Amino acid sequence: MSTEVQIHEKLPLTQAIPLGLQHVFAMFGATVLVPFLTGLSPSVALLSSGIGTIIFLLLTKSRVPAYLGSSFAYIAALTTFVQTDNNVSGAMGGVLAVGVVYIILYLLMAAFGTSWIHKIVPPIVAGPVVAIIGLSLTPVAANMASGNWYIAAFTLAVAALLSVYAKGFLKIIPILIAIIAGYTVSAFMGLVDLTPFFASFTQSIIVFPVALGSDFVLPSLDKVAILVMAPLALVTIIEDLGHMIVLGNITHSDPIKNPGFHRVILGNGLATGVASLLGGPPVTTYGENIGVLAVTKVYSTFNIWIAAILAIIFSMVNPLQIAIMSIPVPVMGGVTILLFGMIGAAGLRTLIEAKIDFSETKNLILASVIFALGIGLPEHGVAWATVVGITLNLVLKEPDQPVKTSSPVK
Repeated sequence: MSTEVQIHEKLPLTQAIPLGLQHVFAMFGATVLVPFLTGLSPSVALLSSGIGTIIFLLLTKSRVPAYLGSSFAYIAALTTFVQTDNNVSGAMGGVLAVGVVYIILYLLMAAFGTSWIHKIVPPIVAGPVVAIIGLSLTPVAANMASGNWYIAAFTLAVAALLSVYAKGFLKIIPILIAIIAGYTVSAFMGLVDLTPFFASFTQSIIVFPVALGSDFVLPSLDKVAILVMAPLALVTIIEDLGHMIVLGNITHSDPIKNPGFHRVILGNGLATGVASLLGGPPVTTYGENIGVLAVTKVYSTFNIWIAAILAIIFSMVNPLQIAIMSIPVPVMGGVTILLFGMIGAAGLRTLIEAKIDFSETKNLILASVIFALGIGLPEHGVAWATVVGITLNLVLKEPDQPVKTSSPVK
């Protein structure tokens, strides 16, 4: 087996299925957390993520190995309309409006091209933005691990050791094995409650979310919901841009150019639109799954297809959902420390490979401001840091260097 598996390559199903399951484990917790917090159906959110990812893969010609899960940017707005106002249909109208904003921007990019993106996001901006995408998430990972640092440290150690020392197929599924190992140790320590799992077999095993009357609500054109949620699309679009920069760095490709960031936007927009019709939250590309790519060096979009199909199956099978949800939080904390840290390291690699000269004042200021805002701001720090970084790069100009002249010969 080669050191890296490229985007277009397909591994045998005996390997692709565990790799796909690894991606499901990486995204599952965050994807179902959003509906839990907002009052939507976790099953529908899982179904939306699977279908949305397939739509995304189709529209990006299977050239972008990204998984789409529930977006955290809309939690406050969804909670207000779903729980406080009991207006699920209005909330879904807001989600649909988010998808429309994506599609409008796709049309603009398709008309005017996307080559300008690289011009306004050079390596000195891209590197720090990529780094803060990972580093800004590390407090979340540390908080998850804090429930039981011994379990988290054990899980992290298993993932790290396998990533470095394992041979063959074991080397590319370190996250999956680490989660299983952490789960097993947790079970022996009495930290896993399997009662809901066994009880699920006495209930309806197969659940079809779209048939559940309270979960399947068509969107309504609520003006307030649209005005509140539609502008947030600009935040997640900027974060998508950051994720594409990360993906390009990790996979040695350029998704902004091929298949094009406009296709990324279209895929995400249509996936969010479909989510609104099913009763799910907006979806976005996930840093957790990008971290899996960085750790395993397996970039095949075929594995993302497998993950999306598995997510759809899990959304309909109650015991499978409960089994995954029974994974102790510290176990996931251990692996996410590695996943988010790898993204941060990828940003630093961008700066190193571009040979950025930090003796230049402009470069030092750009990196400093992006890091400070991206990590320091509690709300949409990555988006604000990206906008400010792009703006500063366009505004700040290095002073002209003095022309060196040779001394006259005496």
